[in-house]
Amino acid sequence: MRKEVRTKKLEKLTNIIEAILFAAGDAVPIDMLREKLEITKREADEAIRQLERKYNNDCGIRLLHFNHKLQFATNPDYKEKVSRVLTPIREKEFTRTILECAAIIAYKQPITRSELEAVRGVNSDYAITTLMSLDMIYPCGRKDTPGKPVEYATTDNFLKRFKLKSLSELPDYEELMRRIAELNAINTETSNYLYEKDVYDPANDPDLLPQDDEDAGVTEQTKDGFELPDFLKDIEDGIIKIQ
Repeated sequence: MRKEVRTKKLEKLTNIIEAILFAAGDAVPIDMLREKLEITKREADEAIRQLERKYNNDCGIRLLHFNHKLQFATNPDYKEKVSRVLTPIREKEFTRTILECAAIIAYKQPITRSELEAVRGVNSDYAITTLMSLDMIYPCGRKDTPGKPVEYATTDNFLKRFKLKSLSELPDYEELMRRIAELNAINTETSNYLYEKDVYDPANDPDLLPQDDEDAGVTEQTKDGFELPDFLKDIEDGIIKIQ
C-alpha cells in the first residue's frame, strides 16, 4: 500500500516538473524546483530520472540536464524538419515585433526600454537591437529617474524609410495605443500614462493643415492580433532581408 502511494506521489511530482519545464522554455535550476515544490533531493532526483527515461533518444523532445539545471529542447535529429516549419513563422513574428516597436517609439519618443515594454507587455531587446542596427532608432540620452535608463528616439533614416516628411504625418496615436494595450492587457494606470501625447501633438501645430479622418485613422485589427498602421506596411516584407 505504501509503495503504491509513493509511486503515485512520484508520478504526480514528475508531471508537475514536466509542466514547469514546458512552460518555462528556458533552463530551470533544480534547487529552485526543490525550494518551491518543497521536495527533497532524493525526490527531485527520482522525478528527473523518470523524465530522462520518458524523453529518451528516440523522442522528439530531449531533457537537457546541465549545470544543475533542467530544460526541454528539440531532438537535434529532427532539426531540419523543425526549422523548415518554424523559421518562416518566427521570421514573420519578428518582423511584426520590430515594426510594432518602431511605431511605438516614433509616437512616444524619447522612450526607455521599460516604457516600451510596458506598452507591449513583452520583452523588446531583440526589436531594439535590430532597429538600432538598421539605423532607425538611436540612444538619445538618459531619463532623469533612478538608474538613469537610456532613452531612444527615431532617426532621420526612420523618416526616409517610411517616406515621412516629419513625425506630424504619423496616424492617430491614441487609437493605436489603445489597440496595443487591449492586445497585451496591460495595467490601466500604465496605459493612461503612456497614452498621454507628451512628445508631439499635431493638433497644437499651427503650421499643419488639418488631416482627413481617413488619413488619420489606423487599420482594423486582424485575427492575428496587432495590426500595423498604414505607414509601416510598405516596409514589412523587406525587414527580414535587411537583417
